[in-house]
Amino acid sequence: MLFAHDTDVALQSAAALVNTARLADDGLTTTDALTAFLDHWRFGGRRDQTVAELDEVRALRHQLAQFWQMTTDDAAAEANAILEAVDARPYLTRHDDWDWHIHVTHVDAPLAHRMGAEAAMAFVDLIRGGQLDRLATCAADDCDCVLVDLSRNRSRRFCAERNCGNRTNVAAYRRRLAGADRDATA
Repeated sequence: MLFAHDTDVALQSAAALVNTARLADDGLTTTDALTAFLDHWRFGGRRDQTVAELDEVRALRHQLAQFWQMTTDDAAAEANAILEAVDARPYLTRHDDWDWHIHVTHVDAPLAHRMGAEAAMAFVDLIRGGQLDRLATCAADDCDCVLVDLSRNRSRRFCAERNCGNRTNVAAYRRRLAGADRDATA
């Protein structure tokens, strides 16, 4: 299923936000780290750059993480709850190098409200399209990061945060190589 660009970005940034709490070194411990995250994901609008704002965003990532374990009905209820809590009022806009897309809160709304609303709207698109199963957890044994499989054939299994796909493939290759060496000496 093809999603609008803003939906893709909102889903990917929501996963990245959730994963900041799942990495060995928490990716959001300072306001500077939050600014870098927002810049990377090109999040515009109001930024207070305060510890209170950082704390609100850190709390949001735990709320968003629940979507990866929810049933469709529960996810729909949670998305609706987030949108209601932030008094979402969707509108079309275009700015910078983005063509027409939807914003659901005013650019001056608190950052965590805007981030939550954008993610909730993206989850709404997944739910409406019967695609909630595109939310997955990394298949690597030693990783619990989340991912959004936006591939056509739904083949994505590993997160990008820890380079798990490459690590897993290298480990499998080394096991095969070690097995071949044992067979050659036997």
